[in-house]
Amino acid sequence: MTPATETPVRSPLAGIVVIDFSELLPGPFFTQNLAELGARVIKIERPPHGDNVRRMGPGVFEAVNRGKQSLLVDLKDEAQRAQVRALIADADVVVESYRPGVMARLGLDAASLRAEFPRLVYVSLSGYGQEGPWADLPGHDINYLAAAGVLAVSGVPGDGPAQSFGLPVADLCGAMYALSSTLAALLQRQHTGQGQHLDVALADCALHWMNPRLGTWRSSGDDSLEAQREATLVKAAYGAFLCRDGRHVSVAALEDHFWSRLCEAIDLSPYGGEAYRSHGARKKAALAINARIAQALGAMDAEAAFALLQQHDVPVAPVVEPAALTALPQFAQRGKFDGDAPLALARYPVPMAGVAAEGPGAAPPLDSARAEQT
Repeated sequence: MTPATETPVRSPLAGIVVIDFSELLPGPFFTQNLAELGARVIKIERPPHGDNVRRMGPGVFEAVNRGKQSLLVDLKDEAQRAQVRALIADADVVVESYRPGVMARLGLDAASLRAEFPRLVYVSLSGYGQEGPWADLPGHDINYLAAAGVLAVSGVPGDGPAQSFGLPVADLCGAMYALSSTLAALLQRQHTGQGQHLDVALADCALHWMNPRLGTWRSSGDDSLEAQREATLVKAAYGAFLCRDGRHVSVAALEDHFWSRLCEAIDLSPYGGEAYRSHGARKKAALAINARIAQALGAMDAEAAFALLQQHDVPVAPVVEPAALTALPQFAQRGKFDGDAPLALARYPVPMAGVAAEGPGAAPPLDSARAEQT
């Protein structure tokens, strides 16, 4: 008896068509996720060279445009613009990341297109949104973090504000809000039959991520920037600590029970007694406690420190260099990379039915979709 053939599972966004006018990082990373979830993404690029990132950062372009199609279009040409409108007629989502007003001058703004195609979900990504006194202000990631209050409480204790995080936080944060909002709008459209215009401002998105900090300071009464920076940047038994072999391990023994386990693993006297069992007491002596942890772990190799703290169930992880990520057993076993070469690109992080396990493929050559249309 021949076993029944399993019916292939459709991708979550199978049948969804996205017309993507975005460039640089936030918009393309957002639409990259849509492509990985199964949407057909047609990237509209400006002649003669397309997305500036193709030349400015080809590695970035490859990382955030995989699995898309490319169409070279001069939007100032009326005939070519009409061809784009024909594509939009069959699309579900339009994404653009120009400054406010650019798409309106081309007749491709949300109001114009949604009047003709009311089911369209139109996504505008910009630094400060489609309205407000800063709407036309140019910017990059550090500017949006500065505007949202993130930069003020970032950096090293005792020093001024600094962009100390190694990722473009506002750019990626905005991309994720665009993704979640677009998926919600598509779901809502199933009930209402109507699309909508999503005004995604990177500064607004970073601001929303500030809520846990704002709530903490409001509750604690930390109303000065100095107090807010100290509360954010200085935590007892929390940080990256240098080991004897020159490598680092990260420790995060914040809760009282994890602190007790840390004290069992290494000698933290004079801070290991009852006087420091509570989080509040440790907070007041955070710098001294961290100096003592640094001393203890500095006498050990990183692998030994990791094994010891892991054995005692303390929150710990080695500080892994990017070139070593693909070899890390945790990620290798879970199949998180497209290949095993150093600096291979990571796959969509959440396993889902219908999402290709092998990744979305390569980024498109410039204007590669033209042949399919002719």
